[in-house]
Amino acid sequence: MPKGYTGAMTKSEKALSEKAHPASKRRERGVGILPAQAISRMIADGEIAIAEPVAEGQVQPASLDLRLGAVAYRVRASFLPRPGGRVQTNLDDLALHTISLSQGAVLETGCVYIVPLLESLALPADVEASANPKSSTGRLDVFTRVIADGVGAFDQIPRAYNGPLYAEICPQTFPIVVRKGSRLSQIRFRNGPAADSDTALRELQLRERLVSAEHADISGGIALTVDLAGDATGLVGFRARRHTGVVDVDKVGTYPVGDYWDPIYVKDKQRLILDPDQFYILASKEAVHVPPTHAAEMVPFNPLVGEFRVHYAGFMDPGFGHAAAGGNGSRVVLEVRSHKVPFILEDGQIIGRLIYERMTETPETLYGQGLKSNYQGQGLKLSKHFK
Repeated sequence: MPKGYTGAMTKSEKALSEKAHPASKRRERGVGILPAQAISRMIADGEIAIAEPVAEGQVQPASLDLRLGAVAYRVRASFLPRPGGRVQTNLDDLALHTISLSQGAVLETGCVYIVPLLESLALPADVEASANPKSSTGRLDVFTRVIADGVGAFDQIPRAYNGPLYAEICPQTFPIVVRKGSRLSQIRFRNGPAADSDTALRELQLRERLVSAEHADISGGIALTVDLAGDATGLVGFRARRHTGVVDVDKVGTYPVGDYWDPIYVKDKQRLILDPDQFYILASKEAVHVPPTHAAEMVPFNPLVGEFRVHYAGFMDPGFGHAAAGGNGSRVVLEVRSHKVPFILEDGQIIGRLIYERMTETPETLYGQGLKSNYQGQGLKLSKHFK
């Protein structure tokens, strides 16, 4: 959400909205995150334009999966367009070569690719959007962000934006196979300030038991801690192997774990030294619950307490860990990378915070209810691609 955003339309935004969305098509929206049925209405109204029909499962309870188009551009470096500039202008200058995705293609580690998406936007003046990698994408250590014309920030789409969307993709550990229609990112739509205050979050914790901790740490969100006690065998996580085979992002339950990951066992000391620029999969101590009235997002952790990153994929849909949707609390999987220097993680150390945001209305379907949700009720779990 842009800094200083109040949720109120300016006169120019209101005029733009009325011009682009006449009274017959405008809808009154509550304040909060838009659910699946509102996203479907946006598609029907042309506020979300799709180059091909909506795919099965593409509309999630509080988000929309974004699909890759038919071509990828290998570029020299990551970039953002200048104010008022077009992404295509940068591609014309920076592209090294063009790759067809129609039959599938390998994206190599350490390289930067830009892919036009099958979805574009014509947002009304009361709706903005934000994007994140999907959970499976983050767990593969694929760094991906969404870019929009004239927008000087990744993954942020301002109100009244009208134009195409692009995915920047940079595999970090495993080379990946993608094709037209592959889904690496998801987008969420928001009307006004939706985040609960700490006071409201404390009340929600008492009522809904958002996290399993007996005494939840609530300050600018609700704290999550890392589990380095592990299971009965001492298993606490996995460390990615280098120089592996490719991973096809559209294949489920295909790849042997041992070919791509080394298990990590921590017993007596319950601590882990993170090696710089290595990729780890760990899990939170707390089981998390997202009630149907809310969505949740993992926010970046303060670098002042450690130069490490714990989460690439930030969205948790309504129903995540919800008993009525087939869960009984779900632990959060952490995609961990230390920067520059080795860093020691201790069992129970705070590694991130969850922000809960109100939905404008309860989604028609919750996460885990007939959606083939891969991570409902999860503990420590690798991405869906592994056996």
